[in-house]
Amino acid sequence: MKEKVIFVLLLVITLSGCHSNKKKEVVESLEKPNVLFIAVDDLNDWIGVLGGHPQAKTPNIDKLAARGMLFSNAHCQAPVCNPSRASMMTSLYPSSTGIYFLNPDIKDSPIASKNIVMPKRFQAEGYTVFGGGKLLHNGEGINETHIPNYAGQFGGFGPMPKEKISTYPGHPLWDWGAFPETDNQMPDYKIASWAESKLKGNYEKPFWMGVGFYRPHVPQFAPQKWFDMYPLETLQLPKTISDDLDDISSYGIDITREKHVSPTHEWVLENDAWKPLVQSYLACVSFVDEQVGRVITALDNGEYGDNTYIVLFSDHGFHLGEKERFAKRSLWEDGTRVPLIIVGPGIEKGKICHKPVQLLDVYPTLLELTNLEPDLNLEGHSLVSLLKNTNTEWSHYARTSFGPGNYSITSEDYRFIQYKDGSEEFYDHNSDPEEWHNEINNPKYIEVIGKHRSEIPKEQYEILGEGSTGHLSYEASDNNRGNDKR
Repeated sequence: MKEKVIFVLLLVITLSGCHSNKKKEVVESLEKPNVLFIAVDDLNDWIGVLGGHPQAKTPNIDKLAARGMLFSNAHCQAPVCNPSRASMMTSLYPSSTGIYFLNPDIKDSPIASKNIVMPKRFQAEGYTVFGGGKLLHNGEGINETHIPNYAGQFGGFGPMPKEKISTYPGHPLWDWGAFPETDNQMPDYKIASWAESKLKGNYEKPFWMGVGFYRPHVPQFAPQKWFDMYPLETLQLPKTISDDLDDISSYGIDITREKHVSPTHEWVLENDAWKPLVQSYLACVSFVDEQVGRVITALDNGEYGDNTYIVLFSDHGFHLGEKERFAKRSLWEDGTRVPLIIVGPGIEKGKICHKPVQLLDVYPTLLELTNLEPDLNLEGHSLVSLLKNTNTEWSHYARTSFGPGNYSITSEDYRFIQYKDGSEEFYDHNSDPEEWHNEINNPKYIEVIGKHRSEIPKEQYEILGEGSTGHLSYEASDNNRGNDKR
């Protein structure tokens, strides 16, 4: 897998020429650098430079990666939108704050509310701060509360057809297909247009700008031209095996299925929907890649391209049939791994880092890159040492949770999962990058499993909030404990 990522990125560098020669590689300026913070919702590793799907077409994200550092082993702190984004903006683990699922908001956590969120920290440091689209969760007033000068959602997950395009009878957001007719009807297009206009402005102070795109989150809609890039007759499905779940506990299966709203694998197969789902996801990925490209071009063509740090990331991964499931909410590689790219002054071009890093590392990283004082309350670790040298000593692992007791610990070569019922999984990514073979009982891994197990937090904050899909899934899986169906 590492070799594939390196090859793809080297190819992108060769073809793109990285970046215009008129731009200096290292900016020598006394001015404070700007920050362009780009969030892409539900984007897994199906981008060219990560090689997650061999047919994925993402030329703009690929070119961006060629201009800086691609973190090929980056992970979210929760495989759900709200806790992942809350964790990133506060640099606190869900197990520290109690924000595990789609609610509550940061302000409703006694611990999280004590940390100043990233955009407000930059505002306090004299930055002009503004943002648009999905930067935190889409709950009522959440982005307005935490993002100064918030420009709005621009239509959010819309527009929606009068009737569902797909035959799936479930949640209204779970729909897919070619819709609407033109790009400019899409919220993400409008968000990119807003960003373009903001990047043409003149600012007396440095800026922190957040741009949050909604696709490829469901509903997986995009105009027909994006679907035409992925003909069904030549489309490849993800690699899977028929007995993938045989070495996983009932609890490990239940936590990814009970009370969830996404289509089951059985429904997808019975309704011949697998290829259409893959096609729709890839169409949305290519559509949002185009919007990312528009924003980056506007930055480059303006006054701030040489003195701006760009961070592009996704809030969590997404399954398209791997592990016999669709959507997020899992502790496996497809649920936790995210794209993370950092570009800017002094960052060497075309580098790939395979060390395990986390989204909550971004906050302290941006503080250091912009020469601001560190915040000792942040639980993340600055990535600046890795930005300088990918081979530097890095003792940290990546940790993801889906409720108290359910954790995955990812290192450079392995993934360890421990569930609330005590069942465990262990995968060697050197020989099994797809995580098909649970090696938890293999004696050759006893020592390394022990090291990963020691990373499980000993203290876990109680679950806050109630009633969301995650809350219900966690409760249902807990109720099924001791009722092993195998």
